Amino acid sequence: MDIAKTLALFILTAVAEIVGCYLPYLWLKRGRSVWLLVPAATSLALFALLLSLHPTAAGRVYAAYGGVYVGVAIVWLWVVDSVKPTATDWVGVSVCLLGMAIIMFGPRYA
Repeated sequence: MDIAKTLALFILTAVAEIVGCYLPYLWLKRGRSVWLLVPAATSLALFALLLSLHPTAAGRVYAAYGGVYVGVAIVWLWVVDSVKPTATDWVGVSVCLLGMAIIMFGPRYA
């Protein structure tokens, strides 16, 4: 799987996970409808499905996905929560994405 496809799949996976967790948050903390749990469950099922689409070992996928998740979560903070990320937020995202790239695209030695 090439770099662009891998990143796109990880980003889509992260959005599915964040939506799946954010909707119950709205119900529990913001008094929104309990019916938000239905699309939340669907979103979390999609998250699990998307993680399974990568053609490499599951542990490697989970480790690398975490780096992309951090970046998407910071963008979510900015776009949805209207909190502007700090310079250190972006530095942290950069470190996480570098780690993801090393894990997913680095050479494999036995």
